[in-house]
Amino acid sequence: MIFTPCNGTCTDQGSHCEGCGRTHEDVAVTRKLTKEIVGYIQKKEYENPQDLLSALGRSVEFQLNKATESAKL
Repeated sequence: MIFTPCNGTCTDQGSHCEGCGRTHEDVAVTRKLTKEIVGYIQKKEYENPQDLLSALGRSVEFQLNKATESAKL
């Protein structure tokens, strides 16, 4: 599956958003994760949230690559 980001034309009818094509469940989980990250940044009062977001992206990508390599063995 390919992730498609929100394009601002969200719909809540049917099983999938007509704007991005993702399931409503996927959209809801993504929103929840985003709210949790925002809440964490606000709680910590980080002045440089971009650095945390970049680090999270690199860490997630590293962990995914590691899991993919492990699955091949």
